[in-house]
Amino acid sequence: MNDPILVSIITVVFNGKENIENAIQSVLRQSYKNIEYIIIDGGSTDGTLDIIGKHKDKIAKFVSEKDKGIYDAMNKGLRLAEGKVIGILNSDDFYAYDQAIEDVILEIKNKKADACWGDIVYVDAKKTDKVLRYWKSSDYKEGKFERGWMPPHPSFFVRKEIYDKFGKFDVGFRIAADYELMLRFLKKDRIKTCYLPKILVKMRVGGESNKSVKNIIKANIECCKAWEKNGLKVGFLTIPLKLLSKAFQYFN
Repeated sequence: MNDPILVSIITVVFNGKENIENAIQSVLRQSYKNIEYIIIDGGSTDGTLDIIGKHKDKIAKFVSEKDKGIYDAMNKGLRLAEGKVIGILNSDDFYAYDQAIEDVILEIKNKKADACWGDIVYVDAKKTDKVLRYWKSSDYKEGKFERGWMPPHPSFFVRKEIYDKFGKFDVGFRIAADYELMLRFLKKDRIKTCYLPKILVKMRVGGESNKSVKNIIKANIECCKAWEKNGLKVGFLTIPLKLLSKAFQYFN
């Protein structure tokens, strides 16, 4: 790829020794080499820091300190990022193939887009070749959020200038700040986007928003508040359709 732009990949972790090595290796194996890799650790005490230390020569920026939650940690990474395009890879997740970032950047350049996303799959925590749920996304069109649609945030790449112009994660949202940010960028601020129909990321099951019925309820209450915060009117069926779309992902 001629004149490759700098891409910042941010991984946030806290006591993640079981899977952090897998996440790091999936970044280091990428065919796209102009990557600034940033790891934000929340003050791990379980051996995570030892694993990160093995790769310190490949990690551009590293912070280990207490934070106010996952979105506060992500914002720390965003403030440190110097890449023109930024992706966020959670410590339990990993890129599905070695050309994922290269494909995303090519798509962003070809479409002159501000943001790009693809598909993701949820896999068994131990047997990562066992797919439990397939989140197949699509292009964004006006009205999709009202019908329960949203992009898969782990596959969401955004130009840095968009964060600088429209803001970072709102830490007032404890579980659904990613939903609020994407709703804000796509529906309210109408950035230019593109969809890459490939599985970009594999996620181990057990994310914060889905680990209990209580958290699912809390997350969807926050989703409703995200509409209100942005001066948007949430549809009567938006949340039920959002839940229904997740149910269908188990049968794709």
